[in-house]
Amino acid sequence: MQLHHRDLGGAGLPPLVLLHGLLGSSRNWQTVGRDLATRGHVFALDLRNHGASPQDEAMDWDALVRDVVDWLDGQNLGAVTLLGHSLGGKIAMRLACRHPERVRHLIVVDIAPKSYESRAHRAEFAAMAELDLATLESRAMAEMRFEARVPDWGMRKFLTTNLERADTGQWRWAIPLQALTEALPALESNSLDAGDRFEGPTLFVLGGRSRYVLESDHPVVKSHFPQARIEVIAESGHNPHMDAREGFVRTVLASL
Repeated sequence: MQLHHRDLGGAGLPPLVLLHGLLGSSRNWQTVGRDLATRGHVFALDLRNHGASPQDEAMDWDALVRDVVDWLDGQNLGAVTLLGHSLGGKIAMRLACRHPERVRHLIVVDIAPKSYESRAHRAEFAAMAELDLATLESRAMAEMRFEARVPDWGMRKFLTTNLERADTGQWRWAIPLQALTEALPALESNSLDAGDRFEGPTLFVLGGRSRYVLESDHPVVKSHFPQARIEVIAESGHNPHMDAREGFVRTVLASL
């Protein structure tokens, strides 16, 4: 599995590897990645079944972690700063605990080491599965058809980033929608086991308006990551790198 990546600048500086969330891609990090390139050589990866990376039915934690380790090996990178958002954060946490020699500094964005059962994910995937691609004329039309199941305007627009036109001109999903739908229960599970620990420097960046990481989750964060520092960006939701870009960049750069 050779993951696709974008080189966002900073050549010659210590490597900083970015992992996106579910249904995202390296494209989500282009602006922030270039902002971060003042302190690191920034690489944004496409996880398997996302973006331009290969597709495969397997979506278990070991496979997702192995992909990133194999990518690091392929780039001849040793220890890196590893930053992961949401699903990418779950992968980053597991990689740091299982391969601590590969992680100089861990940054986790708005996700906790716990299981999630998301009704929102179920509604979003249902909306995508129900979309009649044969009669679709534009991404704007797809957003309109999503309204009944997906109330958030930003999420509707985000989902349509996974649509592309085939050579015939008809719209299609760029992702293996069925495989990702079937993998949802696994991806919503905790990526860590009880004994997993990473002793290195760790930063958790949370959105103040997000409910993904509660104050009651902080002790479990500390149990797995004893050096963890937790920073909350008050004006942000689940996507602080998009909702509050300047504050997010400032917070990450201060930790490097």
